[in-house]
Parts: sequence; structure tokens; C-alpha cells
Amino acid sequence: MKKTRLILLFTLFIALSLLIVSCNRDSGGPKKPVIAVIPKGVSHFFWLSVKAGADAAGKDLNVTIDWQGPASETDYARQISIVEDFINRRVDGIVLAPSHGESLVPYVDRAMKSGIPVTIFDSGIKTENYVSYVATDNYKGGVVAAERMGEKLGGKGKVAILGVKQGSVSTDERENGFKETIARKYPNIKIVQHLYGEANMALSLDRATDILTANSDLNGLFASNESSIVGAVRAVRQKKMAGKILLVGFDATATLVEEVKAGAIDSLVLQNPFKMGYEGVKSIVTKLNKQEPPRRVDTGVNLLTKENVETPEIQQLIREPR
Repeated sequence: MKKTRLILLFTLFIALSLLIVSCNRDSGGPKKPVIAVIPKGVSHFFWLSVKAGADAAGKDLNVTIDWQGPASETDYARQISIVEDFINRRVDGIVLAPSHGESLVPYVDRAMKSGIPVTIFDSGIKTENYVSYVATDNYKGGVVAAERMGEKLGGKGKVAILGVKQGSVSTDERENGFKETIARKYPNIKIVQHLYGEANMALSLDRATDILTANSDLNGLFASNESSIVGAVRAVRQKKMAGKILLVGFDATATLVEEVKAGAIDSLVLQNPFKMGYEGVKSIVTKLNKQEPPRRVDTGVNLLTKENVETPEIQQLIREPR
């Protein structure tokens, strides 16, 4: 009996020792801070580049990146649900591209009040209660597009705008920059129509087709994001008008770059999504380290054309995310 008790005690001791070793191994020392990065959507090339930048920052700065976003950029309810979930999980920080300038405000305020720092990226929000704002100067991007359009059309003609969705701050700013620059600098260019593709390539194709059908004498079309320029160039090709309508778009994929080289698209306004992801995460890490990050980080605007597409500066901006 005594021998049996000793065997049982020894077995229990071994089991407890193994459990303690296992727990210590799993803990791996101090846990890395978890930073949630929430894009407007996950389906476009642009967001994959943002993710690549965020992941690179996570590796460089020794934090864990939790990337989640809605499938569609217009699914506001899903984005709100994701933000709420991260707040409830008490992540260490949030980097958010708000799909709508107003609907996300209460959730950003709640996160900040809960001690979870929030950086806004890509698109603005109607509150000042955040750590940093990392984005393109979207209004300037619209100005660049309008100046390209005005110069290429010789200051006269009829143009249209294929927008994204009213209430999306970033694309509203691009469209306003385009409209106001045309009105101010090119009074002999008339904007004849402004429709929205709702961040959907198929719907953008339909809207672009509507514009081309309703305006047989159209000279140019400005498309203010990736999905809208994809829809626009498809519509132009389907109507066998490639090269006859001056297309100026926003953002670049490998396919869109090939359309520039082929002459179907005149030019693309470029952002730096990799830098957005990297600097967004960096701003939160800076805050977690009890320092103050820059309140505003401008990630820059460039214009891709057939003439400069092979330059190192442009190639760096359009490289495939890894």
C-alpha cells in the first residue's frame, strides 16, 4: 500500500512538473502588444498593400498585427462590428480606415475613452478624438487629376466623374478637388455628369456605361478609386472607345498599369498604401511607448503616366505586396 502511494505521488509530481514547463514554454515571456488594423474592405489591391505595410511595421516594431475588415467597402455595419469586437477584446491599439466619416465616430470615441489609442488612416472622420491621421492629401489628389485632365484636353471639352459613395471622406475629397479645380482653372471644361459606383466594379461598369451612353460627345472621365477606374476602362473597351475618352483614375493594380501602357487609361493618381499601413502601426507603437506621434502624416501623391511608369520612384509605389 505504501509503495502504491509513493508511485501515485511520484506520478503526480511528474505531471505537475510537465504542466509547469508547458505553461512556461507557451507564455514565451512578455506578450507582444496586439494592434488591430481595420481597412474599409479587403478585396482591392490597395488594401493588400496597406496590409503589407502594417505587417512590416509589426515585424520591425515587435508587435502583433490583427488584420480584419469587411468584404465590401460599403458594409458599414460589418466594419462597426469588427471595431466593437476589438474594443471588447481590449486590444492595445486600433488603426482604422473609416468607411463613413460619421457612423464610426461613437466607436472611435469609445475606444479612446477605454484607453485604446486609435489612429485613423486613408479616410477622415468627423471627430478630433484620435492619436494620428495617416493619409494621402486626397483633395490634392483630385487637383492633380483635374490639372492632368485640363492640360491634356487643352482647357476645353466635356468631362464626367465616376465617384465611389457619398459620405466616404477620402473619395469625396478627391471628387471635390477635381470639381473645384476644373471650375477655377478650366472654365471652358464642363462637368456634365457625376455618378457613383458604390465601391463595386460591376456597378461601376454599369454607371460608366450609362455616362458614355448619355454623353456621346464626352471628352474625359475621372474615376476616383480602384473599383471605379476598373469599371470605367471596361466600359470604354466594351464601347470600343479606348483612346478616344481621356481616362484619369486613382490607384493602381498590375492590370490598370498595363491599361496605361496600352493607352486605354491616360494616367493614375498614386497613393502610398504600404506607407499608410506602416506609419499607422508606428504611430500606435509610439503612443504605447508614452511618446506623441505626429498628429498628421501625409503619405504623398504621385501621377503615373505612360512616360514615367518605368521610373524607380513609380515602380516602388506599384510593386506587388509581399
